[in-house]
Amino acid sequence: MKRLPPLPALHTFLITAQCCNFTRAAELLHITQGAVSRQIAGLESHLGYPLFQRQARGLSLTAQGRELYPRIQQVFSLIDEAVEQVGAKRKALQLKAPTCVMRWLLPRLMQWQAERPDVPVELTTTVQYGVDFRREEFDAAVVYGNDPGSAVEAHHLFDEALIPVCAPQLIAGPLPLNTPADLARHTLLHPTRDEKDWQTWLQAAGITLDNLGSGHHFDTLDLALSVAAQGSGVALGDWALIGEELSSGRLVAPFDLKVPTGGAYFLVYPDRLAPSPELQELVSWLTAQARPGQM
Repeated sequence: MKRLPPLPALHTFLITAQCCNFTRAAELLHITQGAVSRQIAGLESHLGYPLFQRQARGLSLTAQGRELYPRIQQVFSLIDEAVEQVGAKRKALQLKAPTCVMRWLLPRLMQWQAERPDVPVELTTTVQYGVDFRREEFDAAVVYGNDPGSAVEAHHLFDEALIPVCAPQLIAGPLPLNTPADLARHTLLHPTRDEKDWQTWLQAAGITLDNLGSGHHFDTLDLALSVAAQGSGVALGDWALIGEELSSGRLVAPFDLKVPTGGAYFLVYPDRLAPSPELQELVSWLTAQARPGQM
C-alpha cells in the first residue's frame, strides 16, 4: 500500500495554493516561512512531481498543482463538515424545569435518552416557576403559571388539578375517609407554606374545616407526598404529577373530586430564534407524552 502524504503538509499546500505566497501562507498558518517551504518541498518529494513554480515575484501552481488543489480543498471541506456534524450531535440541549414537575418530567427524559442517545438533554432544576431567556442560557424550559408570556413559543402540557391523597393504611384505619368532612379527623399536609391549595379544594368540595391551619406545611410537593405515604396525614397533590404513586398503590385518592386551579405547565423556548431540529423533536415528543391517555 502506498503511504499517504502527511495531513499537515497537505493543509500547508492548500493554504499556500490559495495565496501563492510563502510569506502570506506562513502568516496564516502561524509558522515560519522556512517551515512552509520545507513542508512543500517534502510534499513534492513524496508525490514525485512539483506543485509550484518558483518565480521572481511569487509562486504559481504547476499543472499537477492545479489539478490537485480542488481535490485537496474538497477533502478538507469534508473533514470540517464531519467535525461540525459530530460536534452538533453531541451538544446537549439545555432544559430548565421546576422541582415540582420532576416526578413527571424525569422518567420521560430518561425514556427519551434511551430512545435518542444522539440528542442528549442536560436538565437544571429550580424552585422558580418561570424562565428569562434574555439572561438564562437555556434552549427550553418547563414553566408553571396562568400565562407563559408573549416572549416565548409555548406548548401546553397539562393543567394543574388538586386531589387529596394518602397512604392505603390510613383509609383502612379506625378513622375512615368516606366523605370530605371526614378530613376534620386527620392531619392535613400542605405542599406549600401557605394553605391556599387546601382552601381551593375544600371550597370546591363545599365544606369548611376547623383543622385547616393545624396541619404540617412543607416547601415542596415531594416532601408532603413522602409524609403522606408513611400514613402521617392527607396531602393535596397535583393529579398530573402523582400518577406513579397512584398506579403503584403507594398512595390512594379517597375522593374523586379533582379541582382545577387555573394554573398549567407549559414547555417553552425563545420565540426570537428558530428552534433546532433536535429541540423541535424533543418538544413534539414531550407534548405527545402529556396528552390524555399517555399520562
